[in-house]
Amino acid sequence: MAPDVYTHGHHESVLRSHSWRTAENSAPHLLPHLRPGLRLLDVGCGPGTITADLAARVAPGEVIGIDASADVLDHARERAADVVNLTFQLGDTYALDFPDSSFDVVHAHQVLQHLTDPVAALREMRRVTRPSGVVALRESDYGAMTWYPGSPGMEEWRHLYHEVTVANRAQADAGRRVLSWTLEAGFTTDQVTPSAGVWCFATAADRAWWSSLWAERVVASDFARQAVRYGLADDVLLETLRDAWTAWGAEPDGWFATLHGQVVARV
Repeated sequence: MAPDVYTHGHHESVLRSHSWRTAENSAPHLLPHLRPGLRLLDVGCGPGTITADLAARVAPGEVIGIDASADVLDHARERAADVVNLTFQLGDTYALDFPDSSFDVVHAHQVLQHLTDPVAALREMRRVTRPSGVVALRESDYGAMTWYPGSPGMEEWRHLYHEVTVANRAQADAGRRVLSWTLEAGFTTDQVTPSAGVWCFATAADRAWWSSLWAERVVASDFARQAVRYGLADDVLLETLRDAWTAWGAEPDGWFATLHGQVVARV
């Protein structure tokens, strides 16, 4: 089987977005379960901003962040050079290089949506979690994203994003499925606490930041290159989507919400 394809890639505009993430804005469902001394694994850690926040909350407990990209791990190491209880290493989500029951907490943020077999990855996360430990997940749901004012161009962006992820055998609407995947991976309903979270971009500064990120991503990131390579878009369409994001960002009453499905599953 062909390897998984990461829809976003690691263009600077993507890393700028991912580096904004913190434990507070991206892992609120996990924070009540943390305490000093826990050993934690962050799967698909990216540039490591969430990972570093989690490391501060469990210090002096050991934290390991893994990712499939050596380049993004270099960014993570540079950012977290002074975090003494945190290390980063290359890793395979489907074959975690750790013995059974190695961690008190296994965390994955916006990872399962990019995998062709999210349930297999979840079973691996469960395997390396100690009894009474937790697996914490958060996945966005593109079909549930909503915004105002309406924008035909942004609706076309969403449609194209779904088409690209289908071509990648991934799942853009992972948020609504994360509970189902968790149960399929072997957790029982009494072990799982499902919830939802949201990012909202509605201030002038947030609108400008969010819209400029996506205006760049739709023409310059791996998403754009994949859309062209798969025959789903051309440069003219991508530039139209860029302009739609730019126009929405200039609206004084613009409002955008991203819905996330969340799960904390106790082993």
